Amino acid sequence: MLVYLDNNATTALDPRVLEAMMPYLREQYANPSSIHYFGQQARHAVETAREQVAAAIGAKPRQIVFTGGGTEANALAIRGTLAARPDKRHFVTTRIEHDSVLRLAEQLAREGYRVTYIGVDRAGRVDPAEFEAAMSDDTALASIMHANNETGVIQPIQALAEIAAARRVPLHTDATQSVGKLPVDVSKLPVSLLTMAAHKFHGPKGVGVLYIARGTRVLPQLLGGHQERDLRAGTENVAGVVGTGEAIRLAIEHLGEENTRVRGLRDRLEAGLLAGIPAAHPIGDREHRLPNTANIGFEGLQAEAILMLLSNEGICASSGSACSSGSLEPSHVLQAMGVPEAIAHGAIRFSLSRFNQDADVDRVLEIMPRAIERLRAIERTR
Repeated sequence: MLVYLDNNATTALDPRVLEAMMPYLREQYANPSSIHYFGQQARHAVETAREQVAAAIGAKPRQIVFTGGGTEANALAIRGTLAARPDKRHFVTTRIEHDSVLRLAEQLAREGYRVTYIGVDRAGRVDPAEFEAAMSDDTALASIMHANNETGVIQPIQALAEIAAARRVPLHTDATQSVGKLPVDVSKLPVSLLTMAAHKFHGPKGVGVLYIARGTRVLPQLLGGHQERDLRAGTENVAGVVGTGEAIRLAIEHLGEENTRVRGLRDRLEAGLLAGIPAAHPIGDREHRLPNTANIGFEGLQAEAILMLLSNEGICASSGSACSSGSLEPSHVLQAMGVPEAIAHGAIRFSLSRFNQDADVDRVLEIMPRAIERLRAIERTR
């Protein structure tokens, strides 16, 4: 029995999405840039998907740019905006961003940009006052994620966006984890740029999306053809783009379920683990978080050992720690939150989706206490 609770890493492709993609993997294989009828059929499919994505987040179709993934979308948003504002050399972000933003920030610092990292409180949330204090006349761009991939904690992005707008600083938000799980409406949220990835909401891997608000200047980072309004050269992944459009349409259709049934499964799982396992600690804001995510630290244990035992039982979750150069260190997110090392080392992320059922939760609540007790017994003999 496979129990898949690693949906913040990637999600299963919805069968209806695969069905929508198949014609463009078989008979409808034309290049959408071709002017003949066959090519224009592919172009129509791409533009229909663009309309679907735009409608899902309250945008206009011309504000949507398709990329080769969420990482590329983040890079285009950040690099492209900075390139369009060469007179400003200050970049603001947080200490809990995805590596696709943090590693880029490190590179920007090597290139001479001044980078300011905003901290978070113990619940994992940014203080808007600290964000505002970080701004300067030289600030070219700020990038703050909407919801964290490890903890599920949601940032006060509305307040942050309003601060950035008042200072005339473009704000980019990495919404990879929130789109499809939370209502996201850019007609009400004054962000300049927003990124997402199809495989996080039961779409295909290898397709990202960048929303660019009207009036926001972005320069292309991949040069070649004139695809995507000259912002992203390269022949479009037609099947993947079509799948993205169908996936986001279905995700919006299932938002109510995400926030009721899936949330209920998450809450039952979390409550059962906290009640049944001594020294289990919830991590992150319990109120402002994604409806599918629970991060629990099992004090005194190593996450990798827990995950191996769970994997042996067919249960897939993920770690709040990362193995680097052979030495185990707590994740940068948990370190930024000030989570004690004894808890952070044993942090496990459980992330659910609409394809999870009650039996999945039952299975974890059956297996997890035994696995934890087995590991504690081993620790006691050392």
